Amino acid sequence: MRILISGATGFLGRFLTNALKKKGEDVVTFGSSDCDLTLSDSLNQFNGIRFDQIYHLAAWTQAGDFCLKHPGEQWIMNQKINTHMLDWWCKEQREAKLIAMGTSCGYDPTLPLEEDNYLKGCPIDSLFTYAMTKRMLLNGLLALHKQYGLNFLYVVPSTLYGPGYHTDDRQLHFIFDLMRKILLGKYEGETVVLWGNGEQKRELVHIDDFVNGLLMLSKKVSNTLLNIGAGEEYSIKEFAQILCRLVDYPFEKIKFDTNRYVGATSKVLNISRLREFLPAFNTIPIEQGLAETVSWYNTHRQKRSGPRHKCEKALG
Repeated sequence: MRILISGATGFLGRFLTNALKKKGEDVVTFGSSDCDLTLSDSLNQFNGIRFDQIYHLAAWTQAGDFCLKHPGEQWIMNQKINTHMLDWWCKEQREAKLIAMGTSCGYDPTLPLEEDNYLKGCPIDSLFTYAMTKRMLLNGLLALHKQYGLNFLYVVPSTLYGPGYHTDDRQLHFIFDLMRKILLGKYEGETVVLWGNGEQKRELVHIDDFVNGLLMLSKKVSNTLLNIGAGEEYSIKEFAQILCRLVDYPFEKIKFDTNRYVGATSKVLNISRLREFLPAFNTIPIEQGLAETVSWYNTHRQKRSGPRHKCEKALG
């Protein structure tokens, strides 16, 4: 197959690209520096190529409190990105199946996080704008399927983790922020301060598990929404306790700042529908996945930081 991937320079994009190439697929990729989707004609460079699948991963967002600080920009940037992709798909690539990424923050946290509820209720206020741009993306897919018969799959991931995440100046997803803080506590003596009281819960799915599930679903499922997650959640305290064991740092030293932003109190996806399509879908045990991620993160941090940081291998 010939496949196009937007947002290919991101965490998911890099893993997805590698997985598809290993399967022998003809993959064309781009990031924002190659193709600025906020410009209406940016995709015209691909007009002469016929694609079988288009993975639309591109989005303008970051983790942490980014959404609180940039709601207007997020609305304009993401609406442009999604509208230009859908417009080009409809005009130039109607034979291609478009596989798009949603977001778990699109759900109303007071409702069960199952697919039938994705467009119901109201997303959490702090993430409202970004969540609504993702709901609009789904509505766009549904509308184009209804009028033109275009083929799509809309996937909602839980938080992705694993080796290979970025460690630059962007805000980090919570699990990598936990790793960074605890490693700095151990090797630099910095005070480890976590946001909230530690009782808020999160779900993780390993990047390898997500990509494997996504590739199987892309062939089996069409014109619907699907959650992909691990189906279980842990509190921030529990994640911190696991990480402390892995790096031999006293959990008792951690401080919790209850005045800081924490987002939703619970974010575990219902994966019953996923199990219907992929009964054998399994995920890497959380402690195993975190152990390999911490090992990678610490080694990568050593290489970037040099001898100033006393970062030995966290796992011996």
